[in-house]
Amino acid sequence: MIPRIKPYFNHKEIFAAFRAGHNAVEEFEKKAASKFKTKYGVAFLYGRSGLYALLKCMGIKDSEVIMPAYTCVVAANAVAYSGNIPRFVDISLDNYSMDLDLLEKALNNRTKAIIGTSLFGYPYDADRLKEIIKRSGREILLIQDCAHSLGAECNGRLLCNIGDAALFAFSINKEISSIYGGMIVTNSEEIYERLKKYRDGNFGAPSVSQKLKMLSLLLTSYTAFFNPFYGITNFLERNTAILDPITKYYKEDVIDMPKDFLDKLPAVNAGIGDIQLDKYDAIKDTHRAIAKLYSEELKNLKVIALPRMIEGATYLYCTLLINNRERFTKYMRKKGIQIGDYIPYAIPYMKAHKKYKIGDYPNSLLCSQNIINLPCHPSLSRNELSRIIRCTTDYFTDES
Repeated sequence: MIPRIKPYFNHKEIFAAFRAGHNAVEEFEKKAASKFKTKYGVAFLYGRSGLYALLKCMGIKDSEVIMPAYTCVVAANAVAYSGNIPRFVDISLDNYSMDLDLLEKALNNRTKAIIGTSLFGYPYDADRLKEIIKRSGREILLIQDCAHSLGAECNGRLLCNIGDAALFAFSINKEISSIYGGMIVTNSEEIYERLKKYRDGNFGAPSVSQKLKMLSLLLTSYTAFFNPFYGITNFLERNTAILDPITKYYKEDVIDMPKDFLDKLPAVNAGIGDIQLDKYDAIKDTHRAIAKLYSEELKNLKVIALPRMIEGATYLYCTLLINNRERFTKYMRKKGIQIGDYIPYAIPYMKAHKKYKIGDYPNSLLCSQNIINLPCHPSLSRNELSRIIRCTTDYFTDES
């Protein structure tokens, strides 16, 4: 089976994990910051841990943090967990990011931070958002959520440098993976010093068992994502709870954080991440080439929306808006192709976050019910890409 995601690992990650020294995390922070042209980086076990720590260290409390209604719910959980209120804004269907007209209307005296999210690797007009903040005359922290878009660009500039700080994530389904991991990058010395002090004073050292767990997950990933065996992995994911600790990243009715979210990043993960940074340019170029191929080959499909081609995008996922997602997913599974529905929810409609819902979010709801993610990882062969395109085309030809 062709997996919907697949980390771009080889023997180098294994060697790096086993030989990672006590300075590995600091070296990883410096290398990531340099790679994406920022001055500072502070690593965490999870991206959401970094967001939580950033809000805490900046003294943002009992305030509203504006963010998209359609994004990964762990960001909203981190905002709520930090003692703040997620203020949701509907998205634009042009780029699946916040509708900036609606965002401007949502600003009020309680707004202390805005999370600008580049979902699926599609950038938005971050320069316009900065202007909106400037016109408001308020002191608002601008956080770029680049969990899906490490190297995405807006008007020729890296998004992670347009704002006060940016959030990176390195879990198994991201552009580069350190198994678990996240980072806050910034060009502000003040933010860096406050964030590092908060992390070092409030986060605990990783345990030996946690390090062993990371090594085990790394080694397991080589088999789990290997194509001849991935059908078994997919079966276990769909029909058992064995893989839930890895694949289930949220609960519908609970605002929570992982039990170990206040642990520091193990050196093992930093060693893996260091190697992955060396591969990033090749990974990004491959994602872009695959997205272009999909866009050209699928341009005549009769769907709600075709894959978006946006300047500066990095295409963690290639998305289609379709009718009857479940039927299409089942069809493709029978063809040996796994299709993703990475964010099958609009956050304000989830039981845990309904108390923050203000009005309706029609575009977010539409996407939560109809977006699918085509495989877009660098391990895809030409034959596999041709198969995905052929099966997708055949399905929608038969549908019409």
